[in-house]
Amino acid sequence: MNRPNPIGIASRSPVAISSLDHTGITVSSLEQALHFWVKVLGFAHLYTWTFENTPFIEKLVGVPGAALSIAMVEGYGHKIELLEYHAPADRKVIKPRACDAGSIHVALYVHDMDAALAAVAEGGWMPVAEPQTVADGDRKGTRLIYLRGPDGVTIEFMQRPHANH
Repeated sequence: MNRPNPIGIASRSPVAISSLDHTGITVSSLEQALHFWVKVLGFAHLYTWTFENTPFIEKLVGVPGAALSIAMVEGYGHKIELLEYHAPADRKVIKPRACDAGSIHVALYVHDMDAALAAVAEGGWMPVAEPQTVADGDRKGTRLIYLRGPDGVTIEFMQRPHANH
């Protein structure tokens, strides 16, 4: 079935998605994550909620014994939900590589790549390599770089060609 989507592109999906709401990222410390997303990146902190272990939470996230706190931040037209699990006891930090199935990243345009890299380094976010510049195509001249946070989360900084030094 063809349905026009909000930007006019025909969709063959049987799922009628009306909009995106947020991207969820599990972190080991909500306090540190909030500092990074709010103080370093400039997102607004909307709220923080704590959820004790209940059948609702277990069924929602698919984790027996789950208890967690969440914080929602918003900036630049997108919301990020930061989740810190307090239980179960056997949770762990995984640090997938970009090539590992299940790895995701959030891409953010920055005005000054070098200044942005210096700012996030103070929070333990480190580049996986040096910035790369797209050689041709629609994004020719765009500078790109992946950064890894202390929990193994990946973000990508993108700098438009007109902003390059």
